[in-house]
Amino acid sequence: MTNKSSCLVSAIVSVLLVQLLFSPSSSLQPLAFDDSSVYETFLQCLESYLSPNDQISNLVFTSTNSSYTSVLQAYKRNARFNSDLKPLIIVTPTSIPHVQYAVLCTRRIGYRLRIRSGGHDFEGLSYVSDSPFFLIDMSNLRSIEVNIETNSAWVQSGAILGEVYHAIWEKSKVHGFPAGVCPTVAVGGHFSGGGYGNMMRKFGLSVDHIVDAQIVDANGDLLDRKSMGEGLFWAIRGGGGASFGIVISYKIELVEVPETVTVFQVESNPDEGLADFVYRWQFVAPTTSNDLFMRLHFSHPGSNGTASFQVSIQALYLGKADDVVSLLSKDFPELGLKRQDCTEMSWIESVLWYASLNYRSSPKVLLDRKVVRSPNDTNSAKRKSDFVVNPVSREGLGDILKRVAGQLQFSMAFSPHGGEMSEIPASSSPFPHRAGNLYKIEYVGNWNEAGEKAERAVMTQLRRMYSFMAPLVSKNPRRAYVNYRDLDIGKMSHGKGYRSYEEGKVYGMKYFHGNFDRLVKVKTEVDPANFFRDEQSIPTLPMKL
Repeated sequence: MTNKSSCLVSAIVSVLLVQLLFSPSSSLQPLAFDDSSVYETFLQCLESYLSPNDQISNLVFTSTNSSYTSVLQAYKRNARFNSDLKPLIIVTPTSIPHVQYAVLCTRRIGYRLRIRSGGHDFEGLSYVSDSPFFLIDMSNLRSIEVNIETNSAWVQSGAILGEVYHAIWEKSKVHGFPAGVCPTVAVGGHFSGGGYGNMMRKFGLSVDHIVDAQIVDANGDLLDRKSMGEGLFWAIRGGGGASFGIVISYKIELVEVPETVTVFQVESNPDEGLADFVYRWQFVAPTTSNDLFMRLHFSHPGSNGTASFQVSIQALYLGKADDVVSLLSKDFPELGLKRQDCTEMSWIESVLWYASLNYRSSPKVLLDRKVVRSPNDTNSAKRKSDFVVNPVSREGLGDILKRVAGQLQFSMAFSPHGGEMSEIPASSSPFPHRAGNLYKIEYVGNWNEAGEKAERAVMTQLRRMYSFMAPLVSKNPRRAYVNYRDLDIGKMSHGKGYRSYEEGKVYGMKYFHGNFDRLVKVKTEVDPANFFRDEQSIPTLPMKL
């Protein structure tokens, strides 16, 4: 990204783009033709700009191609969308110019475009649509360049978090990065939506450590922070990059981690006042040492047809076991944490532990996308989210526990805020859920059975629980996390061309609160034709007549 060869490529691409944009025969106005000629027209456009060394058969796939299904399914993480409309064309770029040309040719033909990095999209907006579309799959653009001397790394959007963590570990045993606990989540979606992780109370989110980026905009131009401007740079750090362009890479600042960290998982005794236990947790978890992250889970231990369930705490402490035991003996004696409950390990081992992998195995397992793939093709998933700003009463928590106990199809996870999350201003990035939020609630629905009946059962339970929680969570607006996409809270109408500001405001205020209108302004400036759009994209301002 910074060497002379990449600069030369960018210069050549810029010349070609100028020719494309300003040639009378290469207008970006949509062309008129029937669907049978779409593929040929797209290929002709691409071939006009590809070098002789590019093998277009390895870059572009249609349903008639024998590899089409495997390419589509490789990063389709949610079986819930297996029967949805599939892309007419899949483009798998292996270089930045491929992305630029794909944008220009798609726009010229007049089709919609979806961008997929890792496929962990709970509403499938990165790879399904209700109208014909093309898909750009970024999985081949996954280079990672770590520079310990500058405490930084350039990471391309197709890289998964496991690869990022491994690359850092190879260069340093005392550096890490605050991001998610699922190794197969890709950088493109994770970073552009905020980037939750188990070190966020110490360091904040992933977006709080992004210092530069590369993006291809609707004109096919490759921009960095300086050329894109601070408005767009702000927007793609938490506002959802796919509304503004195709993020190629992010430059991140690494953080220092101790040589020894501590993990523990403690399950509460269901016979000893669970409501009191959870009530106490919500006062301790957001206020205790910034080095400690304690996530609370409500889940069923198995699908055995019983109403039993468990409350557990999964934790990471950036320090030694004796210290966290001493800390929680004062802050949270109800937990009853003992030294034997804790395991000391390196930071990279804690990554494996959180991913339910053998932490004593080689970190190289993080590079095997098949080994760490979760969920897989057979699993369907739905998520919803909330933010809690006032402690829930013991009575309210008791009611929550009773409802979860009677519904086997889903679980809940509470992730504490506080610490550094309360110190960073809500306007520093589009992610607004900072000071004043005690914790985030994730409503988790996973199922393996195919068919509408199984899906309806889980959806019904999730939606009923979400409705029940309304008086207990944030209000005016009720807030949500954009990386847990949820079409239940609002979406654009295709009949309006995904342009309605009023429709976009319904979900936009929930995801971005006071930052929504600033995102709309940036969107209108950088993509006034609304080329990059989906059912929950950032809308443009109404056109003035």
